[in-house]
Amino acid sequence: MTKLKTIDLPETVYAELVSISKEFTSAARKPISLAMATFLLISVYRAHMSEACARDAFLQRLASSDIMSPQEFDSELDVPKK
Repeated sequence: MTKLKTIDLPETVYAELVSISKEFTSAARKPISLAMATFLLISVYRAHMSEACARDAFLQRLASSDIMSPQEFDSELDVPKK
């Protein structure tokens, strides 16, 4: 039996995941669930990070980015845009 875990996502992140799931569904011409879309996104990330140049560039950019705290991120994304 598969154990399921849940996470809380800001509405904006959830909406993006739904959109990506629909794009994957269209490309695959078969249903892709949110869990499957998440797994595919992780697979793409892992593939990207396995390439030394891509990994180094990504990590350098991440290290030099002004990253918000998790609380700031969540509150920023949930503020309605005018």
